[in-house]
Amino acid sequence: MSGQPYAGEALGRFLAASRWEDIPPALRHEAVRSLVNHLGCALGVARDPAVTTALRVVAEFSGVPVATIIGQSGNGQRRKLDPMSAAFVNCIAGNLLDYDDTHLRTVIHPAAPVAPPLLALAEQRGYSGAEVLHAFLLGLEVECRIGNAVSPGHYDRGWHITSTCGVFGAAAGSAKLLGLTATQAWHALGIAASQSAGLVENLPSAAKNVGMGNAARHGLLAALLAQQGYEAAPAAIEGPLGWARAMGDVPQVEEITGGLGERWEIARTTYKPYPAGIVFHAVIDACLQLRAELDVPPDAIAAVTVAGDALLLARGDRVVRTERDARVSIHHSAALGFVRGRAGVAEFEMPAVLDPALVAFRAKVTAELDAALPRGAARVTVRLADGREQAVTVLHPRGSEARPMSDAELAAKFRDNAVLGGAADRADAALEALWALETAPEIGGLMALLA
Repeated sequence: MSGQPYAGEALGRFLAASRWEDIPPALRHEAVRSLVNHLGCALGVARDPAVTTALRVVAEFSGVPVATIIGQSGNGQRRKLDPMSAAFVNCIAGNLLDYDDTHLRTVIHPAAPVAPPLLALAEQRGYSGAEVLHAFLLGLEVECRIGNAVSPGHYDRGWHITSTCGVFGAAAGSAKLLGLTATQAWHALGIAASQSAGLVENLPSAAKNVGMGNAARHGLLAALLAQQGYEAAPAAIEGPLGWARAMGDVPQVEEITGGLGERWEIARTTYKPYPAGIVFHAVIDACLQLRAELDVPPDAIAAVTVAGDALLLARGDRVVRTERDARVSIHHSAALGFVRGRAGVAEFEMPAVLDPALVAFRAKVTAELDAALPRGAARVTVRLADGREQAVTVLHPRGSEARPMSDAELAAKFRDNAVLGGAADRADAALEALWALETAPEIGGLMALLA
């Protein structure tokens, strides 16, 4: 290893040595913002069959019910499962709408696999809000750093990077919350390496959500096994036959180990104003802008051309048959901008997918590659029936690093999702508890508000 530490070894030392008091206040607040966004997204899909079916399946095999399932109740009581089952279901909920946080460089959605196991552990064992936030922030950091080391080849090969790297984030956060030593945390990450899976091919289906749920519970399992003495190979992440090379190219280990505690990936996390894949937000923004500028009915538009980078086309140039297709569709995103003039949760559900006006407009949309445009950007060109053309390029959509969502916007998004999940009456109380989480001695009160 040329005197350099193994990737897992360096991360293990970082996790064990990190102190909450040393984390800059802005990063502490970002951890809270990320949790507000994540829990709102989970509340918003409480009634979705993908969530309720997963709950029904795992409940039959659950151990002692100590961890709250977000937005769920039964017989007048909040639903609880064992921590690993709760982590599985709550992770599915947090990621289901494609409304969660995004680390654009890797296209990882960091919070969904990391927050659920930590909340479940904390509810079971009585950890404080500050302890949860600290472990959460470190889990996000580890997840995104490992993602940086294997991007873009890993994702390009078809690995769903939020699932495959999410298991490391869940393991890292759980290791910190459990108080593992540096060596134990190193082993937890190595164990997690053997439990990493998830396929891009499955993104338009509920199978994607299974990979996500497994990332959350398998990361927790890895940390618990390491706590009890399980070990892993020293270079399980980056070794010749390790995780990174088995699933992609030679990893850039410096992306994992360089500047730990100094350069923070959590600072680059963005939040979505639209419940769609992050690379479609510029498309929506551009179409909304053109709609306002042109001020013509949709019938006056003859054709729309959307240009973007290879990832935009690879993910979004698709036939729209289901709501999952719609959330990752160039054509549907453009149609919403011009026909409806909005892109909320309802605009990506089946009634909108089948809306004849949107179906007809999607047929007018063509996608083309422009490799000069950066990831997350888009150019939309409209040709009117009278032959006129107009174009708009959006380099920095709403919610991006350059145009971040404010605390007030995140709170409004949380409330909107709480309405969808049937928890509108508790939304303000839950938000108050979340913004004050750092000073909370335990999280039981918060979880009761989220049930």
